[in-house]
Amino acid sequence: MGEGRIIAVDFDGTLCMDSYPGIGIPNMPLIEMLKSLQKEECKIILWTCRCGKRLEEAVRWCQTFGLVFDKINENTDEILEEYGSDSRKIYADVYIDDKACFPWEEMGVIRGETH
Repeated sequence: MGEGRIIAVDFDGTLCMDSYPGIGIPNMPLIEMLKSLQKEECKIILWTCRCGKRLEEAVRWCQTFGLVFDKINENTDEILEEYGSDSRKIYADVYIDDKACFPWEEMGVIRGETH
């Protein structure tokens, strides 16, 4: 993926199996891949709807597996500097989320088309 890339990753259903408000079984292949990408100087942002105590629990849980985030629900310093402000939308080169889809596939589902 390469140096300086930004990866935003969701927590529930992505880094772990979805069992909100609890924390599910860890997705170890993804956790290990993200740690490896950090060694290649990628920035990893935890991008989650969790907040308060539930967010703190998620962050500590990730740390037990050696996954420490560069940012949590915030843009990286480089993006803030480049654009001069912080947007509610997190900027990333890659988004990893269990709710992700490819729009052209979803349009077929919405229109009732079969493949």
